[in-house]
Amino acid sequence: MTRGGAEKSRNDGPERKCLATGETQPKAGLVRFVLGPDNQVYPDVMGKLPGRGVYISATRSALEQAVKKKLFARGFKAQVAVRDDLADEVERQVLRRTVDLISLARKSGDAVGGYEKVKDWLDKEEARVLIQASDGSGRGKSKLSTPHRGKYIGCMTADELGMAFGRETVIHAALASGGLSQRVVEEAQRLQGLREMGGIGRTEG
Repeated sequence: MTRGGAEKSRNDGPERKCLATGETQPKAGLVRFVLGPDNQVYPDVMGKLPGRGVYISATRSALEQAVKKKLFARGFKAQVAVRDDLADEVERQVLRRTVDLISLARKSGDAVGGYEKVKDWLDKEEARVLIQASDGSGRGKSKLSTPHRGKYIGCMTADELGMAFGRETVIHAALASGGLSQRVVEEAQRLQGLREMGGIGRTEG
C-alpha cells in the first residue's frame, strides 16, 4: 500500500528504492547505475550490466541531487568518480533506447509514421499509442486524438522521431497494441522525466 493509502498495482513488476528520494517504485521508472572497475559510476539504462546496482528515479532533479550530494558514494559504500554531465548522458542513452525500440516496432509492422497513416490507424482503432513531435505545429497535432484508453507520447522532437523511421523528420507516429508498445511507453516516460516535461504518457479514458 502506498503512503496515500492506495493499493499498489501488482502488475508493475519488481520495485526498487530511489537513492535520491528514498521512495520505492517500479523499476521501470528508475535508472540503474553500476560501479566500474575504475570506480567510475556508469548508467545501466537497459538494466543488464553485471555487478551490484543502485537506482535513481528517472528525473533530472533526482539525478542532479544524487551527484550534488555525493549519494553514489553512500549507495556503493565506496569512493566513486561521477561525471559532471551524468544527467545529460543518461538522457542521451534513454533517448537512443527509445528511438531503437520505435525503430524495431516499425520494422515489425507495429509502428507507422506520417499524418495519413496515423489517421488511418486511429480511424480503424489499430493504434494504442499516439506519438507526436514536441516541436510540431500545435494546430496540426490537434487534428489527431489519443486512442481511447491509449497512451500519448510527446517528449521527442521531429528529428528524433525521424531517426526511428529512417527519415529526416516525423511529426506524427502511432504504435499498435502489444509488441513493443509498452516498452516504448516506459522509455518515453523516463525520457519525459529526464527532460522535465509534463503531460506525457497520459492515458485517455
